[in-house]
Amino acid sequence: MTNTKKRLLALDGGGIKGVLVAEFLATVEEATHCRIADHFDLVAGTSTGGIIALGLGLGLSAREIVNFYVERGPSIFDQLRVEEAGTWSGKLWQRFSQARRGARQVIWPKYDPAKLHSSLEAVFGQRTLGESRLRLVIPAYHADKEDLYVFKTRHHERLQVDWKERAVDVALATAAAPTYFRAHSLPSGSPMIDGGIWANNPAGVATVEARGVLGWNSDNLFVLSLGCTEELIDIPVGSGYKDLLFKSTALFMQGQSRGSMGTAYLLSGHSEAAPRVFRYQPKVVTGKFALDRTSMIDRLRGLGAACARDALPMLMTNFLDIPADKFVPL
Repeated sequence: MTNTKKRLLALDGGGIKGVLVAEFLATVEEATHCRIADHFDLVAGTSTGGIIALGLGLGLSAREIVNFYVERGPSIFDQLRVEEAGTWSGKLWQRFSQARRGARQVIWPKYDPAKLHSSLEAVFGQRTLGESRLRLVIPAYHADKEDLYVFKTRHHERLQVDWKERAVDVALATAAAPTYFRAHSLPSGSPMIDGGIWANNPAGVATVEARGVLGWNSDNLFVLSLGCTEELIDIPVGSGYKDLLFKSTALFMQGQSRGSMGTAYLLSGHSEAAPRVFRYQPKVVTGKFALDRTSMIDRLRGLGAACARDALPMLMTNFLDIPADKFVPL
């Protein structure tokens, strides 16, 4: 019997802060003995969220994805592990390294993507997007076309190309954040940059795909949207460059996220009387976390676990009550 309920999972970008989302999912899997991949019909992920989405689609447990961040995150961002950074020599090295990277970022990307590349290959190998057990939607941006680019599994008859791409290339494309990593060139020669420049919160992308491409009815849609922390932004009424110089990126990201959630609310028929979209993103003190600050991994994991604890009753009712129909690529 076909399950009429269609459940969407949308995973925000946020660099190393993606460990919060991964821990949220791992806590849910371990508390319920349900695999996330068995209970969602479509997963959209941007940047670090795209890496998590690919991992789930290729059969990794959420705990394995958490371990990927814990074990490889410090190396990817050229930093020491938490236990090493706590020593006096580690603190000295961290300060010197941070200053060096900050100076580099003025002219070149802050990090060499080689370590991210090798880390992803160690986990994904040569597997392709087409081997995903989930319908996936992974936003990126084509630098030469100056246009949106969304990697998709073969879940519709017109999707004939993306499924052949290596998962590693898709991950590097969606995570190539400007000023942090250089653009990633696909085997075709197409230069790709981080989908976060237009869809850091992909909840809207997910619902558009569900309604516009897959033709799913709004009455059957349920959306779980997971963010990687949000800081409060104080915007002066008479803002000039001096007021927004260090706030503009956060402001643009916040605006995009609000618009994305509005799209999800509208296309799913969400209302207070009949809630269909559920967003979890803890608010944090400004400057406490950063997308490349690996010393806060454990604190981020704690936030993810706490959010999952709060969400469990809702998840059991709306998302984990019955497995999703098996995805069979066209």
